[in-house]
Amino acid sequence: MSMDRRDILRLGLGLPFLLSGGAAEAIAGTLGERMPVPTRKPAPPRALPVIMIDPGHGGHDPGAIGPSGVFEKDITLDLAKRIAARIEAGGRCKAVLTRTRDVFVPLQERAAKAQTAKADFFVSIHADSAPNPDARGLSAYTLSEKASDGLAAAIADRENAADLLHGFDIGVSDPQVAAILFDLSRRHSLNTALARKAHIVKTAGAKLRLLDNPRRSANFAVLKVPDVPAVLIETGFLSNTNDELLLTSVKSRSRIATVLAEAFTGAVTVG
Repeated sequence: MSMDRRDILRLGLGLPFLLSGGAAEAIAGTLGERMPVPTRKPAPPRALPVIMIDPGHGGHDPGAIGPSGVFEKDITLDLAKRIAARIEAGGRCKAVLTRTRDVFVPLQERAAKAQTAKADFFVSIHADSAPNPDARGLSAYTLSEKASDGLAAAIADRENAADLLHGFDIGVSDPQVAAILFDLSRRHSLNTALARKAHIVKTAGAKLRLLDNPRRSANFAVLKVPDVPAVLIETGFLSNTNDELLLTSVKSRSRIATVLAEAFTGAVTVG
């Protein structure tokens, strides 16, 4: 049976209704192989969330120096590599490092790397010194123009001074500029960072020693990433002999890395 243009047009206009009424098989039988039944295209695979791991200090900036002479820059690089490897092995997130060797990376460049990588989470790893040598344990910090306490302020001042001491002006000495930069940080990014900080402290605290009041905030220049939730982790304090022993132990660093990799992944993927 031949069909003219008007018949074909009427069939085309009525096709959506016929298909919705379950007549696709009947039409296919009438028109033979010329009218395949539509099928739904498979959804493209979802990209894994990206976690940017930032090993603090590096190159001519050693960071804190422990009583035994160990450099913070070496501790943070080793920890960051171990954390990244465990995140990748878990298969739920992708890990990227701001540095993979002993080089100096300016604070602003570290933050910019997170944006370039389209990171879903930026975590800066440190093992600082504290004014009080008795201070020890893991703590987590989010960005705040006003520090939550004196220790947080002292640590932030020390970290921010790193670029100035090594010939780079990060441009945050003016309080008004700092306030503008803070305001440019999206509210939802900060809220997300706060929630992730809480998750990390809760998860890590079940297996690692925590600093008193481990959830803190301060005006860290490295956390000023407008579109990426950012947290700074103090894995311990090299100014404390007990923390230094833990951080210089390969076995302990491996355990810390395992715990933090689980905490970071969970912070990004849970909920």
